[in-house]
Amino acid sequence: MRGVSTPYEDSGRSGQKRRTRSLLVAATRELIALGGAAPTIDQAASHAGISRTTAYRYFPSQKSLLVAAHPETQAISYVPDDAGDDPEKRLRGTVEAFIDMIIETEPQQRTMLRLSLEPDPSPSGLPLRQGRAIGWFTEALAPLIPRLTEDGVHRLALAIRSAVGIESLVWLTDVAGLNRDQAAKMMTWSAMALLHAAMDSAPPLAQHGS
Repeated sequence: MRGVSTPYEDSGRSGQKRRTRSLLVAATRELIALGGAAPTIDQAASHAGISRTTAYRYFPSQKSLLVAAHPETQAISYVPDDAGDDPEKRLRGTVEAFIDMIIETEPQQRTMLRLSLEPDPSPSGLPLRQGRAIGWFTEALAPLIPRLTEDGVHRLALAIRSAVGIESLVWLTDVAGLNRDQAAKMMTWSAMALLHAAMDSAPPLAQHGS
């Protein structure tokens, strides 16, 4: 995820500035992968061999740096090519691909989860708060719209997202003590169980303020 560029980046020598930005992002990802606290701008700059002053021209805050270092997902769709209109096949393939992506980028996902739990005056700017997975799950479930309605499919996608993702992975591994393979199977099972339940009885309406 590239994030929002600064005025400094948008003026002159754009090729070199893109390389400098990329070095800072790569350094941040490497530091995150080492574990521990989320890296600061100073730490990322030192790791990248870039001056602190230069780093702040690209990233005015630690949050902006961490958002830029969050794994970029190019996928428009996770629905398997051979899934057709079978909602079970479509959802299973989408959920499994999504879980694989979460596990492959787990250190960055955990860092963004911590960041997303902090008070934020502009919550939509953080990747975990943008609901991209809801769109992927909604697309996978699209063949059910005639049966569940668009609203029902959206509510089902919300329910599935609540059972699948970095939040669930953290609980299943850190609290329940499962390994990652077991956690992946549990999340997939939960998603499919929600699908089967919805096909018998539509998900409940959301109650605001409850």
